[in-house]
Amino acid sequence: MAIKFQYNKTSLQNLNKQLKMRVRALPTIKNKEAALRMEVKKARDKAQELNQQLQDAIVSYQGMVRLWGEFDTSLIKVEDVQLSVRKIAGVRIPVLEDVKFHMEEFSLFNKPAWFIEGVGIVKKLASIGIESEFFNRKMALLEHARRKTTQKVNLYEKVQIPGYEEAILKIKRFMEDEENLSKSAQKIVKDRQQRIEEEAL
Repeated sequence: MAIKFQYNKTSLQNLNKQLKMRVRALPTIKNKEAALRMEVKKARDKAQELNQQLQDAIVSYQGMVRLWGEFDTSLIKVEDVQLSVRKIAGVRIPVLEDVKFHMEEFSLFNKPAWFIEGVGIVKKLASIGIESEFFNRKMALLEHARRKTTQKVNLYEKVQIPGYEEAILKIKRFMEDEENLSKSAQKIVKDRQQRIEEEAL
């Protein structure tokens, strides 16, 4: 990224201000990136743990597979998934509060005795599945925010800060050269005037 500037004091002051602002902001952005990286790892670990729980639960109920054919799936359904929002390192992230189920009434005399346990199993599997999906989405949101923050860190560290420093150096050198030329020109004029005065005498 080419930094636009002019060879004068105003431009130099402006570039110094921009450089200071970026140098001051860089540690904060780095801390944000580190916090987001840690949160991404936590969310990934939790999602993997929940996936494993779900797989283990499904495997543990494999013995009941013949009974599930009799189970009335309309007895229970997810009614609501309640979320809240929390800020993590300045990024708004949803938080899973609760999963609400709606259970249809049914007669315990007309249905097999294991239906009550079946409803509990379905609730457990659905809750784990929803929580697992939630953590996968949370991880994706955090990863997106982390990537953007990393890009900003790289932009400041590798492009803008060195660019501003280089531009400031060029202006300072130019101004020093201009000052040296001015002094040399003044000296030449002074020497010439002295010679003219000496010749006039």
